Amino acid sequence: MSDGLSFERDPAPADNVPHGGEPPAAQPLTDILLRPAARPSRPPEAPPAPIRAPVEITIDGVPVTVPAGSTILEACRAKGIDTPTLCYLENLTPVNVCRVCVVEVTGSRVLVPACSRKVEAGMDVKTDSERVRLSRKMVLEFLGSSVDLSTAPAAQGYIDRYDADPSRYGPPAPASAAGERDEHEAGHHHPPPLDAAQNVGQPVKVDNDLYVRDYAKCILCYKCVEACGEDAQNTFAIAVAGRGFDARISTESAVPLPESACVYCGNCIGVCPTGALMFKSEYDMRAAGTWDESAQAVTETICPYCGVGCALELHVQDNEIVKVTSPLDSSVTDGHLCIKGRFGFQFVQSRGPRAE
Repeated sequence: MSDGLSFERDPAPADNVPHGGEPPAAQPLTDILLRPAARPSRPPEAPPAPIRAPVEITIDGVPVTVPAGSTILEACRAKGIDTPTLCYLENLTPVNVCRVCVVEVTGSRVLVPACSRKVEAGMDVKTDSERVRLSRKMVLEFLGSSVDLSTAPAAQGYIDRYDADPSRYGPPAPASAAGERDEHEAGHHHPPPLDAAQNVGQPVKVDNDLYVRDYAKCILCYKCVEACGEDAQNTFAIAVAGRGFDARISTESAVPLPESACVYCGNCIGVCPTGALMFKSEYDMRAAGTWDESAQAVTETICPYCGVGCALELHVQDNEIVKVTSPLDSSVTDGHLCIKGRFGFQFVQSRGPRAE
C-alpha cells in the first residue's frame, strides 16, 4: 500500500495519511524538493508607512495642520520656526533634559518640552512668548556660567539670541583637580563658593589614542548615554553618576576607558553637541592651533571594512583625514558607526616608502 510520499504524486493522496482525501497540493513534491521557486532579483520593498490622520493646531497664532503623532518640535520645524535644542537629535530618544526647547501651551500649568510633547487637536502653542524667552534665557545663563562652551557654537548662538548674561553669576570658581568630581558621593552636599560661579571645570581625561573626554564642556545632555545604550550600541559603558550639581557622565566606578566596557565605537562623539567628547586627532590639532574647519572638505564614501555598507563622511584637512562621521539620514547607519568605520582611517595616512 502506498504511504502517500511518492515523488510522482501528491504527498497526501490516500485516506490513511494526514490530510488524505483533500484536494491535491498546488505543487507536486518533486517540484517542492527539486525545483524550488526562483529567488527574486531584488529584495522586497518595505510596506508603505501608514497614513496618519491630520491634526489641526495653532502655533504663534497661525493655524497649522500636521500628521497625528508629531511632536511640537516637528510641527515647528515643518513651518520653518527655529526652535532651539541641545539634547535633541533625530536618531536618539528624547530625554527632555536641556529645557531650551520649552514652549507655552495654553491650559498647561508649566512650559512643555517641544521635542517630546505630542500635538493634540486644538492645541494652542506659543514658541516665543515672554515666559518662554525668560525660561530659555535662564537655562542658557546657568549653562554658560558653569560649562565651557567654547566649542559649542550652537549654544553660543542661543546665548546671543536670548541676550543671556552668564557673567552675572560672578567669575568662574577654580576648576576641580583631576578625579575630584568623580570622588563626590551622591547625596552629600558640597557647599558652593560664595564669591564665584560654581562650574564643572576639570582636567581633560586622556587615557587612549582614539578620543578624549573633556567634561569641563559637558552640559549633561544625555546624548552619549543614549547612543552608548539602547539607541545604538547597547554597550552601556557610560551613565550619569551623582546628583544635583555633582551629576556627571562616568564609566563604571569611574575607571579609565581601557578598563571599562567601552568598545570604542565613537557614537558618543558623533552625538556630543559641545566637544566634551572629541577625536584625539581633533584635540591634538586644536592644542597645536592647526584645527581649521573652514579649510576642511567633507567627502562621502562607503566604509571598506565589511559588507554592511555604512555611509562615511571623511573630514579632510591638508590632505589628511582628521575625523570620520556618518550622516544622520543614512538608512544604513542612522549616523552611528563601529570602531573600524569611526577610527580605522589611520591606515590611509601611512604613506611611507615601500619596503623592498
